Amino acid sequence: MSITPEAKASLIKKYARTEGDTGSPEVQVAILTHRITYLTDHFKTHKKDNHSRRGLLKMVSQRRRLLDYLKSRDEARYQAIIKELELRR
Repeated sequence: MSITPEAKASLIKKYARTEGDTGSPEVQVAILTHRITYLTDHFKTHKKDNHSRRGLLKMVSQRRRLLDYLKSRDEARYQAIIKELELRR
């Protein structure tokens, strides 16, 4: 199980720019980050699960594209989401 509806709703509420916003890059990146974290923990015990690993790589690529889009549009929002989700060290 990747993400519960309650967890998804809380992420949407936390990162939404306006009421009912589910499609902004910030919300999408937050949801993808949650799913990526879950799968990363999953692979610590299931090392040979290559089918799910492919899905993980696709999610990481999707998140990278969303972050690149956000950086090209609004540098301040990009920096804020990176800091909030602790994606860069």
